[in-house]
Amino acid sequence: MISIPVIDLAPARGGGRAERLAVARAIDAACREIGFFAVSGHGVPDALVHELRLRAHEFFALPLADKLAARHPVLGTNRGYHPVGGETLAAANDAAAPPDLKEFFHVGPVDVSADAYYTRPRGRRHFEPNLWPAAPAGFESAATAYYRAMSEQIRVLMRLAALALDVEEGFFDDKVDRSIGTMRLNYYPAQDAAPEPGQLRASAHTDYGGFTILSGEDVPGGLQVRTREDRWVDVTTSPTTFVVNIGDLLMRWTNDRWLSNLHRVVNPPATKAASGPRLSIAFFNHPNYDALIECLPSQGPPRHAPVLSGEYRDVKYAKTGLVAAKP
Repeated sequence: MISIPVIDLAPARGGGRAERLAVARAIDAACREIGFFAVSGHGVPDALVHELRLRAHEFFALPLADKLAARHPVLGTNRGYHPVGGETLAAANDAAAPPDLKEFFHVGPVDVSADAYYTRPRGRRHFEPNLWPAAPAGFESAATAYYRAMSEQIRVLMRLAALALDVEEGFFDDKVDRSIGTMRLNYYPAQDAAPEPGQLRASAHTDYGGFTILSGEDVPGGLQVRTREDRWVDVTTSPTTFVVNIGDLLMRWTNDRWLSNLHRVVNPPATKAASGPRLSIAFFNHPNYDALIECLPSQGPPRHAPVLSGEYRDVKYAKTGLVAAKP
């Protein structure tokens, strides 16, 4: 039975190059086999995680009218609140499915300057200002603190990825430091009615960019990933042992050595006791919009044509119903 390995990052965070190489090899093995792993020893305080989860639960418990007040005026923009049924993730992989049974709150980069990278037309397209709800109190500060903590985790993970892929340890630093990625607070409501045939909490999809970091809950109706043998297996999640997976562009960088794998969120069992809600927080590090994604020197000959990070995401977003801001 395939399982998702748990990798302790503490030796890499506190040790020398030998310790970092050992952790990098464990990441490489997981990414080659299934494209997913979990991390402990990451150094993110539990209290920081629990604070955002508390505020998110409070937000999604609000009346729909209050949540809709935090919806972007341009429907589909990847900021603010999105109600149930507005997205079908499977469409990004050109698959047909009913709308996903989730609502979510979308947060973009929280540290944006007046630098031309952010303010030129291409920059404005990807760095739309965040929208914050009027309630609950503390939502914005909790989300901002969590976003910054995940950004630091990405720096650590990408340096380990570089070691695993036999390139200079800082190779990715200037390609992901001004990420156009986002953070989603995904809320899967209790299911009081039977879903449509083939309808899931989140339909099968791959992620688009680099690493995704997930804080989930071990409750019915959770995450599954497809094995290379075409079997779906459950992924155990918890709020503070993060699940990490790779996206399409990191797979392209590695020349398909690493697997950007299909995953989905299934419905809970059709019993009242098991059909409760579920919250997950997904942090997506999508490379800088002007990063050219092409086969790493250590992984050739290339199987994919080079592509710009921002252009790749625009295509994926358009398929699912999301849009980037207009310049």
